[in-house]
Amino acid sequence: METAEFRDRLNDRLDHDAYAGVDASANGLQIGSADGTVERAAFAVDGVEATVREAADVDADVLVVHHGLVWGGLDRVTGPEYDRIASCVESDVALYVSHLPLDGHDELGNAAGLASFLGCERREPFGEYDGVTIGQRARLDTPRSVEGLRKRLSELDTGGQPIRTLGFGPETIEDVAIVTGSGTDWIREAADAGADALVTGEGKQKAYHEAREAGLNVLMAGHYATETFGVRRLRDLVDGWGIETAYVDHPTGL
Repeated sequence: METAEFRDRLNDRLDHDAYAGVDASANGLQIGSADGTVERAAFAVDGVEATVREAADVDADVLVVHHGLVWGGLDRVTGPEYDRIASCVESDVALYVSHLPLDGHDELGNAAGLASFLGCERREPFGEYDGVTIGQRARLDTPRSVEGLRKRLSELDTGGQPIRTLGFGPETIEDVAIVTGSGTDWIREAADAGADALVTGEGKQKAYHEAREAGLNVLMAGHYATETFGVRRLRDLVDGWGIETAYVDHPTGL
């Protein structure tokens, strides 16, 4: 498949146009020529030297990631930025990125994948961010206790780190708001929506008091661990296009 077609298919499927002007990430093809071809694609959460090298090791033509290299533009291509870009160029591995679109997509997104992992068939968009949504509000098919939900989340690849829990909400959890990555800014929205818990990756110091005052359970399972779902689902999608695929797992424990 031509790289341009590969790019355009993903852009369209992930509705990148809806996030244009909102996302600080430069989504789409960040590094590489659209005139190339894609016979094998690798998928990873982060676009960094380590994952580019691993993509090259499996002879990938493109690395598809959630976290790319360009955030709000590049002033200089020096230091770590140079090293990361050079790793792509020297390995002849193109880099394709989808950030917020891959968080909020109803089917392929990180939040949708985490909702399915938790056993939620009924779900809807959640987490308003500058006119778009980046999460999911979901109803557990089988209610869980706070401890039961924590145990389920501990099955994720957290790099051995515990699930951080702020247990300020009801003991029985049925309604869950999900914003993967760094999502504690949505504590108030989750509480106002009537959720019993907010599930996210990592938090900020102020989250403790906000959760306590809102009467909401907040469970933080790690930024990386909550954001593997989207790229894995994209891999499944691309498999169906007749392209060989590989997943590059590089957990951070954060």
